[in-house]
Amino acid sequence: MTSQPTPSREHGRRLATLGDAIGEVLSSGPAPGLSFGLAGLDEATGGLQPGRLVLVAAEPQVGGSLIGLAAARNTALTHNGRVLYAASGPNSADITRRIIAAEADGDYARLKTGVLTPHEQNVVERLRHAPLLIDDGSDLTAEAIADTAPLTDNLALVVVDRLQRARNPHLPLSGEHLPQASQILRELARTQHVPVLAVLDTDDPAIVNLLDADVILTLTTAPGQPLTTVTVAERDLGIIGTTTLRPDLAHARFLDTTPAASASGTPAAADAVPDMVGTAADRELADAALPFTSGAVKGLPAEATRLLAALRTALAGGQVKNLDELRTPLQTMATAGLHLPDSVEGRRLADALHAYNKPAVTNSTGQPNTPATLAGAGSDTASDDAADDTRRDDDDGLVPGDEEDEPQGTVFPALRILKDAVARSKMHPIPVIRSEEREDGPWPLISEDMAGEPSWVHPDVTSSRIAHIRDNGKRVRRDQLDVPETFGDGMMCLIDRNGSYPSACSAVPLAPNKLLHTGPLDAFDKTQAGIYQISIPEWTVPGMPHPLGRLVDRPDDQGRVWVTTPHVKQLERLHRDGHLTAPVAIHDSWTGKANESLFKPFYTAAREARSQLIQAGGEPYKNYKTRLSIALRLLWPKRQEQRSPFWRPDWRMSMVAEASVRHWTVAFKAVQEGHTLIALRNVDAAVFWTPDQAPPATYRIGTGFGEVKAKFIQRGDFIPEGDD
Repeated sequence: MTSQPTPSREHGRRLATLGDAIGEVLSSGPAPGLSFGLAGLDEATGGLQPGRLVLVAAEPQVGGSLIGLAAARNTALTHNGRVLYAASGPNSADITRRIIAAEADGDYARLKTGVLTPHEQNVVERLRHAPLLIDDGSDLTAEAIADTAPLTDNLALVVVDRLQRARNPHLPLSGEHLPQASQILRELARTQHVPVLAVLDTDDPAIVNLLDADVILTLTTAPGQPLTTVTVAERDLGIIGTTTLRPDLAHARFLDTTPAASASGTPAAADAVPDMVGTAADRELADAALPFTSGAVKGLPAEATRLLAALRTALAGGQVKNLDELRTPLQTMATAGLHLPDSVEGRRLADALHAYNKPAVTNSTGQPNTPATLAGAGSDTASDDAADDTRRDDDDGLVPGDEEDEPQGTVFPALRILKDAVARSKMHPIPVIRSEEREDGPWPLISEDMAGEPSWVHPDVTSSRIAHIRDNGKRVRRDQLDVPETFGDGMMCLIDRNGSYPSACSAVPLAPNKLLHTGPLDAFDKTQAGIYQISIPEWTVPGMPHPLGRLVDRPDDQGRVWVTTPHVKQLERLHRDGHLTAPVAIHDSWTGKANESLFKPFYTAAREARSQLIQAGGEPYKNYKTRLSIALRLLWPKRQEQRSPFWRPDWRMSMVAEASVRHWTVAFKAVQEGHTLIALRNVDAAVFWTPDQAPPATYRIGTGFGEVKAKFIQRGDFIPEGDD
């Protein structure tokens, strides 16, 4: 009989006993450099383990990329381990600036201008030979990363920044390609025995689960909270731990919230400012500003954020000279007042600003300062009044990150809708005027004054600003209009116009392409749009402000002003109707072919969204208004470092001018019908004197665009609304 062959052990799979496995685990220490560089995160995760795919899931602007950057910095710069940084979202310039900002405590926004301090230049020299390799091609695929990694000698870590939830035809690592890309990256980690860290731009569980990572770090930030929570989960096990990090977005990094031991062995907060220089008021102001300067809490103007971040940097670095140079602009800012959110962080910063601006101020050396004028007990009134209508030319209210498209699922993705409206135009608009062209031609002629917003009170009415304490304890200033007895019996009717800016987008006349110098014009050409230098026409209609609003207060030596198309069209109508004695005299002009429908799709989408969201109210409606405002302000970003898909100041000012013209025109119709206007301000506020408690019929009461809310108050009462 033929015997059966004995199974050979030589060709079977290698089996390990539990004892062998235990010995291997216990004898292998942590791989050098495989750390996030954040003690709390390392403790919650056990660090970055070779052979595992780690997914960082975070909504845009929460800071997911900063986790990948922290791991890359720690591996390459601290432990000299080689890192492959595959950037599908940011480019190599973005990554480089973030590394410099984080390593040198530099201002990330300022670094975009290319200006480095001597300290930052020294840090750059130290970083030049760091073993960090960046691949930032727009055609970056998971296959390309997997092909490149084995060719990199002594590879310690792979970072993929980032996987994009929404499909982008120009980015392979997006949309429906993500599950397959994740499989390739997970296999890369196993075959190369290195950790692979990938950043995902959403924390949607449905998307996260599809990617099947070994470890998942989910980043979330609660509204109004200064900390970011990191939830750590493992495949098959679920959540295994949590930790918190403190965002420091001004320096493109996270800070650890775990107390670090000082030289004396006592715990010290990692982000506390030293107390060797500056005053107690300096340090309290810097600490109170941290949630805002780090980006964890929004709500400060860009210039205020810059000043407060500079204060923290000066204190942390013991820079006495810089502290003294910051004193005057900080006092000016504190005196003028800031519109702060009504939250714990906002109230603390308000208190710190108030304390900083007390007369007994000492400089960084501890010696008292003696400014030329010190705020007295009643000085709040003057400073608040001045602050009402004053804004820095470079303060557009935008912050870094506003220029990024809203994530999928946003209640109202205003910026994406506005970009799409412009892209769909058959006139091939030019949304961005190149930087090298902005210093000449028509662009230096454009200013905020061209908005032509009214700021008018009837000459027989006395207007004053009075102090008022709101229910939340905040001190504000409010208008009080003293209507004389000669106006007869009645009440003040407060008119608040809804959606003035987006409503103006329905038919604002713009030049989508470049503006050409067309010089003096004999007559206004309705087929053209742009900017025009005109003589200020005489206005003699009683009970109504000049149709050019605040522009009439800013003429040049020849009595001329530059205006946009909406005001020229308005003056032409007023001349035809007999309210102006002479036609518009155009002394100079820069114009292009006109279009009134460029923003019409944006207007339509905004109107439909408002009709739905205003009923829901709450956070959805609040977010809608915020995104709407940001999109329209991005038409003209003021700061050079503010990236935006637009730079067309003529579009922005034409839109605001159109809103001003519409606001003025409806009020004028009411005056023509016999109503008494006692105040007209900005693009949405009007006050009439009404004997019968009924608003003028020229206004439509409602919640839609162009409609108004009406409120009645007695003679002598202050106007409750106002800019807080």
